Parts: sequence; C-alpha cells; structure tokens
Amino acid sequence: MGVNIRALILDVLMEVTEGEAYSHIALRDTLEKYEYLDKRDRAFISRVTEGTLENLIQIDYIIECFSKVPIYNMKPLIRNLLRMSVYQLKWMDAVPDSAVVNEAVKIAQKRGFFNLKGFVNGVLRACARGLDSVTYPSAEASPLEYLSVRYSMPQWILTKWLYQFSFEDVEKMCASFQAERPITVRVRTQQVSKEEIIQSLVSEGVTVLQHPYLDYALKLTGVNYLQALTAFRNGWIYVQDVSSMLVTEIAAPNWGDYCIDVCAAPGGKSLHLSDRLKGSGYVEARDISEKKVDLMQENIDRLGVINMQAALKDAMKYDEKSFQKADIVLCDVPCSGLGVIGKKQDIKYKMNPTRLEELVRIQQRILSVSQNYVKPGGVMVFSTCTIGAEENQMNLQYVLDQFPFRLESIDPYIPEALRGRTTAGGYLQLLPGVHDCDGFFLARLRREG
Repeated sequence: MGVNIRALILDVLMEVTEGEAYSHIALRDTLEKYEYLDKRDRAFISRVTEGTLENLIQIDYIIECFSKVPIYNMKPLIRNLLRMSVYQLKWMDAVPDSAVVNEAVKIAQKRGFFNLKGFVNGVLRACARGLDSVTYPSAEASPLEYLSVRYSMPQWILTKWLYQFSFEDVEKMCASFQAERPITVRVRTQQVSKEEIIQSLVSEGVTVLQHPYLDYALKLTGVNYLQALTAFRNGWIYVQDVSSMLVTEIAAPNWGDYCIDVCAAPGGKSLHLSDRLKGSGYVEARDISEKKVDLMQENIDRLGVINMQAALKDAMKYDEKSFQKADIVLCDVPCSGLGVIGKKQDIKYKMNPTRLEELVRIQQRILSVSQNYVKPGGVMVFSTCTIGAEENQMNLQYVLDQFPFRLESIDPYIPEALRGRTTAGGYLQLLPGVHDCDGFFLARLRREG
C-alpha cells in the first residue's frame, strides 16, 4: 500500500502547530518511520514541512486575503492543509498548481471533512490565481507588520528587538533566519593538521571556506551526509557554530584548570575546553537529562578524550562538593533560543512572553547556584543563544548586584572585528545577519578575592 507523502507532511505540521512537538523531532521521527521512501520523497517532505513553518505568518496572511473565514476559526487540520498547499503554490514552481489543489481536496475528504472540500478547493484556487496580486504591509507605513509578515516573525518578539536595536539590524536578523547557511565546524588537530583535514574534506566533494573570525573554524557546503565524511568519523571536525566556540575563547583556560560546564548538553563547549587544555586539567560536563548525559559520554569515549567526564546533575540544585572548586565555570543557561531561529524555525512560535518570564527566573536560579563553584579569582562565563535584554544584560546585572564578581574586558580573547564598546566592558551580544554567526550573548566575570 502506497504512502501519501502530503498526508505525512500534514501529520507533522499538526504535531508541531497544534501540539507540543518540535519540528526537527517530529520530522526526524517521520523520516525514520518511513525510511524506505526514496530520496526525492524524503527531500520533498523535509522541504515542505520546514518551508511551511519558516513562512507560516506570511502564509496565514495570504490565506486570509482569499478566505472569508479567519485562519484561527478554521478546523486545525484544514488550516494546516491550506498552509502546506499555499507554500507549494508560492515557493515550489516545479509542482503544478492543479496537483497541489487536487491533492489537498482529496486529503480533506479522506480525513473526514467531505463538507469542507469545496471550501479547500475554492480558497486554494483563488490563491493560485491571485498570489501575484497580494498587497503586503509597507516597511515605511507599517514597519512592525512589514517585518512580521515578510519574515514570519511574531510581533511581540519584533517589538522587543525594535526597542533595543535599529530597524536595519532587526531586518538583517530576520533575513538571516531565512537564508541558507553553511555548516560550521571546529577542526581538532590532535591527530592531523588543519591542512590535512581540509584536503580530506575537499577530496570527498565538500567545499571548504575559512571562517573570518577564528582560524580553526571552517564553513562547509556541498555536504551530502556529514556522518559519512572521513573527517567526521575520525573526530577531526566537530559541528559547532562560531558563537559557541567564542565561549571557550572568552573562558581562556590555562594548563591544568578544573572546569565545570553546568548546562553542557550537547557538549560542544565542554569538549572545546577539553581540547584547549591539551589533556591536562579536568572538565565536568553536567546536564539534567540522563539521555543527554549518556550521549555526551558516548561522544567523549568515541573521541578518546581523557580529561572530560559527563555527569548527571541539576544546575538549579546546589552541589556542596563543588563549592569554590572550579577555575572556570560555564553557565550557558537554558533560554528562549531566539538567536538560533534559522536552525529551529518553530522556536519563534513556541515561545511567548509568559514562558520568557519563567525562563528568566530559571536562569537567575542557575546563575545564583553556579556562582558558588567559582574559586576566588576564578572565571565564570555567562552565555545564551538568544537576543534580548531580559535574558542577557539584565541577568548579567543581576549577578553583578548579588554576588562578588566583576566584568573583565573580552577584547583580548575575541577577533578584532567583534570588538566594540561593550566588549571592553566585558560582554558581547552577537546578532545573526549583523555578525557571521548565530545570535549569542557572552560575558566574562571574575570572582573577587
């Protein structure tokens, strides 16, 4: 019995937009369940699912131009069926409009919405005819609505960003989330040289570019299957964004340092610390999830790392045995993730102001517990993969007000291209599109005494 590819896409979208599932997990589970599908079908499922979610707000705007029924008054299955169909009509020229409309009508009928198949047919045919005539909000007259519809960003997020940053920078961020990006990797030269790693990658058809910020960071394109690359299998490269690499640069570990990463999963920053210590010292990579700790330990063992261990510990619970034990503590706290929307499109829909407030409280709890582990004279690096003062600058000020720490300039540890007014003061807010990396916040604090 054949599988209806568009019905599978609809099921994933329902899980994500109407339920609690995240798209990368729901999509992965579907592709694993139907692993026998050919490459073309799998690529179609991925593109339509990811493309629909990436452009969801613009798609809803288009649908409401042609439907008398508001999008959120529709049955959940019908609105998601229309969404995935409009994505195909607007962004996939290779798919005939008639095929898109007919398949949507068939799915509506098969899913028990026989009485709505005429509605689906009418809205989609009107969309197909009128897509080119849709009038979008103007950047000059309605800048907030323009950014929201053009880049499918929730208005409450944009309102916060526009208060903190210029319109031009906010638009650059939004555009970067929808742009194709290369894979960024950190080269690990314990076994072979960087030149040999690059030669290996090129020999397997990968295009390699040097990242402008860090000498050991490379940008890869033309990668078909990352895990099949010799450099990946041998542990010569580690997938990691430059913004994450900068955490270790700012931590600046010295030979023999004892380091604790309190929220370590998936382990990239801890591993980077370990590599920088060149087998000396010790890195304890902690996380609250047993599954993630097991995966980190498997990675540690696979790579043959001798000065690092994964540990199951809750960052919000005080560990008396670690009191003032660490030379370096990494606090990469759980956050809204709004700096990495380009990699996880549905983050922007899952987050809301109430949840953001809850996260700030969690972040402050973790910071207040973790600061206990820093030795007098030791360093704490506070970081997030998000954008916005509540989670970043305000939390930084919370630490400075409550605990005996002072900010130190991070200029000696970062590329000249990133230095500025705040970096001399001890912190850096990276903005995707403005900077050549994910959105990230980093600060270096020294414990007094």
